[in-house]
Amino acid sequence: QVQLVESGGELVQTGGSLRLSCAASGRSVSRFTMAWIRQGIGKEREFVAAITWNEDSIAYTDSVKGRFTISRDNAKNTVYLQMNSLKPEDTAVYYCAASFLPYTIQTMGGYQFWGQGTQVTVSS
Repeated sequence: QVQLVESGGELVQTGGSLRLSCAASGRSVSRFTMAWIRQGIGKEREFVAAITWNEDSIAYTDSVKGRFTISRDNAKNTVYLQMNSLKPEDTAVYYCAASFLPYTIQTMGGYQFWGQGTQVTVSS
C-alpha cells in the first residue's frame, strides 16, 4: 500500500509561484508513474502533469505548459510541482496520484493511489 501526503498549497496572488510536494510512504514509488491532478469547485478532476519513474516521459495539460514543472526525487520518495505565473483559474485542490502503469496516463482511472489533496488559491 502507498500513502501519499501533499503539502505546499496556500493563498497566492496572480503571477506568484508555489511549490507543491508529495511525500510517499508505505513502499517506494521509485517505479511508479506519478501525477498531479486538480479539482476546482464545481468542476471535474483534471489531469495537470505526470512523470514516469525514470523521467523518460513527462506530460502536461495544455493550460499549464511553460508555467508548471513536475519533478521527482526517488531517493526521497517525493514528487514536486513547481507552479509559476499562477492564474486565478489555477485555483483548485491539487492531488498527488501514483500508478503502476509505465507511461504518463492522463485519465483518472489509471491511478491506483491518491493523496488527500492540498488547496491552492490564486487571488486576482
